[in-house]
Amino acid sequence: MKVLITSGIWPPDVGGPASHGPELGRFLVARGHEVEAVTAAGSIAVEQTSFPVRAVRRDRPLPLRLSSTALAVVSAARGAQVVYSAGLYTRSALASRLCSVPLVIRLAADPAYERARRAGFGGSLEDFQRPHRRPGIRYLKRQRAIALSRAVRVIVPSRYLARFVTGWGVPPGRISVIPNPAPAIDWGEPREELRRRLGVSSPTFVFAGRFVRQKNLPLAVDAIRHVDDAALVLVGEGPEAGAVAEAIDRAGLRDRVSVKGAVARDVAVDWMRAADAAVLPSDWENFPHAAVEALAAGTPVIATAVGGVPEIVESSVNGILVPAGDVDALAAAMASFVHDGGLAERLRAAAGQAASRFSAERVYGSIADELERTAGQRTATS
Repeated sequence: MKVLITSGIWPPDVGGPASHGPELGRFLVARGHEVEAVTAAGSIAVEQTSFPVRAVRRDRPLPLRLSSTALAVVSAARGAQVVYSAGLYTRSALASRLCSVPLVIRLAADPAYERARRAGFGGSLEDFQRPHRRPGIRYLKRQRAIALSRAVRVIVPSRYLARFVTGWGVPPGRISVIPNPAPAIDWGEPREELRRRLGVSSPTFVFAGRFVRQKNLPLAVDAIRHVDDAALVLVGEGPEAGAVAEAIDRAGLRDRVSVKGAVARDVAVDWMRAADAAVLPSDWENFPHAAVEALAAGTPVIATAVGGVPEIVESSVNGILVPAGDVDALAAAMASFVHDGGLAERLRAAAGQAASRFSAERVYGSIADELERTAGQRTATS
């Protein structure tokens, strides 16, 4: 079959959403399918791969960017047997309608909520689902509904998000829950050598990801203050970097909390492998890729029990779950890794076993099966 992949982000942009399109495309090509991709890119020099990729620059004026991307998606959809949309949802739905090609949408989150947050909405995902009078929010929800109405299948990573999608009017029979895939791990360097190379000696907790408000990194900084002789490493960057730096200075922890900035994905995974545990102190989440990456690296996860996190982390089995916003509970969970060697060893052993649920072969195989079943079907009409 011929598959068109659409995505709003693509390498050299970093992160799980950026790598998803290229990884799935290569998997489909290896399975014997023909693939083409259209993406919006921060740079026209997007990463080329084993199939053609058309890029429309995100820094163009909005009307030009929207029209150019729509034309590129419609043009690429001609001759395709199925459109797989991991972004550019409205434009993909338009192409599905104009070209009579079935549409499969993959939602990593609520796209309307993500856009509303960038525009200044301060509530949680649950808050956003309630009726709102603001025209901008109503418009975003309407655009989401239009795109989803065209989808033959909607793929989500968690049962948590699936419940919301059902509430948006998508019949449960059109929804498939397929988790985010784990990255490939290079096990060539033994963990103890990796710790020496990275300078990890004391008990160390690592966060790797975007510095954004939902991650509540100041909570982790406040918690580590109560865990004697432990260090916290924050790998990444983002709009909350200033707030993180202020939290570190306020706690007087420059000697125990370090910020490594944005690094390549394999370097971030090295930090996770070296850590005693990954930490994810989020106020809200859907299905965080960072938790999947940590388990794939054989590292247990200390996380807040929000959103789809409990579908990844099983408390006292491959990590520890604590209530959101509870600095004492987070500090106690960190301290248990420092003071209870048997617990840390048991959780680390289980972390690697849990990662098999998220293997790329298994996840991308499930998506490919969905696309193969969908190709050639009639497009959705409601």
